[in-house]
Amino acid sequence: MKCLGLMSGTSMDGVDCAVIDVRPGRSALRITLLAHRTDPYPPAIREQLLSLVRTGTVEAVCRLHVAVGEVFARVANRTIRQAKLSAKDVAVIGSHGQTVWHSPARVPMPGIGSVRSSLQIGDPSVIAERTGIMTVADFRARDLAAGGEGAPLTPYVHHHVFRSRHASRLIVNLGGIANVTWLPRGGGLEDVGAFDVGPCNLLLDGLLAQATRGQQSMDRNGALASRGRPQGVLVNEILRHPFFARRSPKSTGREEFGEGYIRDVRRVAARHRLSLEDTLASSCVAIARTIRRSGSWAVDEVIAGGGGIRNLGLRRALKQEFAPGDVMSMEQAGVKSKALEAMAFAVLAHETIRGVPANLPRVTGAASPVVLGTVTPGRKPLVLTR
Repeated sequence: MKCLGLMSGTSMDGVDCAVIDVRPGRSALRITLLAHRTDPYPPAIREQLLSLVRTGTVEAVCRLHVAVGEVFARVANRTIRQAKLSAKDVAVIGSHGQTVWHSPARVPMPGIGSVRSSLQIGDPSVIAERTGIMTVADFRARDLAAGGEGAPLTPYVHHHVFRSRHASRLIVNLGGIANVTWLPRGGGLEDVGAFDVGPCNLLLDGLLAQATRGQQSMDRNGALASRGRPQGVLVNEILRHPFFARRSPKSTGREEFGEGYIRDVRRVAARHRLSLEDTLASSCVAIARTIRRSGSWAVDEVIAGGGGIRNLGLRRALKQEFAPGDVMSMEQAGVKSKALEAMAFAVLAHETIRGVPANLPRVTGAASPVVLGTVTPGRKPLVLTR
């Protein structure tokens, strides 16, 4: 079955899309990447998304829900052509959408009790209409309804892609938020451990954006961080945030580590007269340390991916934290890092239409396994296979 996945992360910089071929294996799915691309958001859309997090209105959410759906649909159609396929060749689209709010902590609601909530926009009806392909979206809501945090969901796919009979592996995603997945040697889905670790590119990009008043949004290849010298006073201050001591299941996002948090980090750096280079280098060390301290698991191999893997300062800090063990990239493990999260939502959509639960209760805290997502039919008659 050929499936397409769409994903935009916490950094809100663009849309990843992957077309994969999925075949059932004896003990796990066999997943082959056919095509992948990343298209940036139109600048005006990205600015509105970032503004939405700060001062959003219901009207803005409504309009961007449709606009993001249009962007996702265009990227999907381009990727299908890139794979030299047509819409009729693709069985299903899995769209993560764009997270604009993630609140996994329980909040009291009068007359209801306490609730957890998460909102991803990008109208699946628009995607299904523009592509003609059945679209699965809103993956996190069902896990939340089952008492979970709605995140992380990719560990299900990490198990199918990276499992090993010979080594216990720690899979590290260096995205806007860093998260880890532990795959014990020869273990099954019930043995997987995973959670969000804390801010990663969200912190590094935010520090640069605030320092340059928006003129720069990324420390390309970690050039500035590589020139800096880590300062223990800032590393320790970053590590004092209570999220790092919280026990799993746990997940987080801009709500906890957004612009206010980044301003606090910059204030500490200014108090100690640290340069931007030293601030970025210290942040890289803090991120790497939170990852190393994330669990008491036995780890034979560390496999890292996500946008942060291209930051030489962060990669060096990660290698130092795990020394003498090695830290390899996902590419070295035979997987295209930039494509993995989009691939993951293609796989999750594949499981949804087969009626297979794809959340991991041990990871998210849900009361039970559940089938994820809502289904929007395409132009073909709706047939759910098993």
